[in-house]
Parts: sequence; C-alpha cells; structure tokens
Amino acid sequence: MRYIAAYLLLQLANPEATPSAADITKVVSAAGIDVDSERVEKLLAQLEGKNIAELIAEGKNKLASVPSGGAAPAGAAAAAGGAAPAAAEEKKEESEEESDDDMGFGLFD
Repeated sequence: MRYIAAYLLLQLANPEATPSAADITKVVSAAGIDVDSERVEKLLAQLEGKNIAELIAEGKNKLASVPSGGAAPAGAAAAAGGAAPAAAEEKKEESEEESDDDMGFGLFD
C-alpha cells in the first residue's frame, strides 16, 4: 500500500511524468520506512502502460458491487433512540459472562 500511495503522490505532483523506482524509494524513505525494491519493481511492472485514472475508475466500479451489510444495524440502533444504551448494557453483561466461561483454564496453561 505504501508504494502505491507514493506512486499516486508522485503522479499528483507531476501528472505528465511517470514515477520511477528511484522516485518511489525517495518518497517512502523520506517517511522513515524501509523500502523493498523488489516490491517497487513489481508495482511498476504491473502499472506499466496503464492509465491511473482509468484504474481508479475500474476499482470504484468493483467496490460499488461489493455488498456491505455492516452499517444497517448501527443505523437501526440510532433510529431506535433509547434502545442504544440498553443494547450496550446487554453487551457488557455478555462479556462478563463469557469471561467466566474459561473455568480457570488459560490459553497457555
């Protein structure tokens, strides 16, 4: 991810230029992160001859088709108003019960 981020930063700084391995290494090193030159070269090989704007647009379309069901329960709890504190208390009670379920045995005993 860090190499892609560096590539995109360099691309934003100069849209006409294609970032090189040395450019990416310089950006990542400036952040104090060790650079794996093999991964940088692999990234550049995969991006060679491709338009970044088109790749981002394709990625957005793919992400739009992925179902995400995590937000619905939070919205329902917020809509219920006073039910949210009761649900929090129930979860707290459950976690206390679960901690008693180990019956004195630890994970590394």
